[in-house]
Amino acid sequence: MNNRVIETYNQLANDYEHNVDKGSLFNTEYERPAMMKLLPTDLKNKQILDAGCAAGWYTEQLVNFGAEVTATDISPKMVEATKRRVGENAKVLCLDLGEKLPFEDETFDVIISSLVLHYIKDWSKTFSEFQRILKPNGKLLYSVHHPFMDIKLSVNGDYFSKELIIDQWKREGKLIEVPFYRRPLNEIVNVTAAYFTLEKLIEPQPTKAFEEKKPEKYKNLKKNAHFMIVKARKEN
Repeated sequence: MNNRVIETYNQLANDYEHNVDKGSLFNTEYERPAMMKLLPTDLKNKQILDAGCAAGWYTEQLVNFGAEVTATDISPKMVEATKRRVGENAKVLCLDLGEKLPFEDETFDVIISSLVLHYIKDWSKTFSEFQRILKPNGKLLYSVHHPFMDIKLSVNGDYFSKELIIDQWKREGKLIEVPFYRRPLNEIVNVTAAYFTLEKLIEPQPTKAFEEKKPEKYKNLKKNAHFMIVKARKEN
C-alpha cells in the first residue's frame, strides 16, 4: 500500500504544486478555511509538525505565522515541491507516518495533518507516535474524508468495516488511481480518544467563494458532508 501511495502522489505532485492552490475548491474554499480557524492564534516560535505536507501550502502558512516548522511527506516529489516552496524556512523530510518517527519525545506544540490519515491503515501506531512527540497540552489538528462520503465508494457495502478503496482522479488530462482506507466514524473517534482528549469535531461548510465559482457543487456540499476535522489535545 505504501508504495502505491508514493507512486500516486509522485504522479500528483506537479498538479499539487502548480494547480491545487488555485484550482481545487475542495481545498481552497472548503477544507483549508475551516482548518485555519482551528489553529492556535499565536504560533510565533512554536514547534509545529506538518504531517503529510503535500506541496507545502500549510507549511508556508505556518512559517509565515512565525512557527518553527518541520514538514513531512511520504512522496519524494512532494517533498521536493515543498522545499521549492519554503526553501530553508522549514525542515522538510521524506518519511512514512505509519512508522516510528525520528523525533524526540515532547518535541512539538502542534501537529497538523491535512487529508492524510485515510492513507494509513493502522492509526494506533501513528497516534501513539503523535502522542509521544507532542508536548503536554499540545494540539493535534487533522482532516480526513468523511465516512458518509466514503461509503458511497464502497465495494463491500459494509459501513462498519475498514475497506481499501481505489478512487480515480482526473488530473492534468490523466486518470490516476488513488488508494485510501475507508473506516466508520466510531473508529475515527475512538482511536483518537484512546490517545488524546477530543476538543472539537467539525463538519466544514463551503465558503461563499465556492458558491460563486461552482454553485451546483456548493449546493451538494451544503447537504452532504465531504470532509471532517478533528481537534484534540494531549493531556498534561
